[in-house]
Amino acid sequence: MSLRYNTRIRVKTYTDELTPLDSACPVYVGANWYEREVYDLFGVYFQDHPDLRRILTDYGFEGHPFRKDFPLSGYVEVRYDDEQKRCVIEPVEMAQEFRKFDLDATWESFPKFRS
Repeated sequence: MSLRYNTRIRVKTYTDELTPLDSACPVYVGANWYEREVYDLFGVYFQDHPDLRRILTDYGFEGHPFRKDFPLSGYVEVRYDDEQKRCVIEPVEMAQEFRKFDLDATWESFPKFRS
């Protein structure tokens, strides 16, 4: 929303991981925080953004949590330790590293969908 021009804008676009998008901040100053949020959670890079840094996650956070390739369990676990009186960061330990489900779906029973 631009108070100066009394307009709103919604942008829907397709891009790949490496192509940066042009920032809307020169025209829409209110896009600053929104673009920072999109960068932080999805990893979309905005070219010519005045202050593109993380806004919701920690500065040392690795990855972008709303991307489909980000694991649901995350990479590290953060907890407060009463004995040490500080936050402790530990890697996530999974009892089972990888599960593969070989289930036949109903659409695989049709001959034209088999590979």
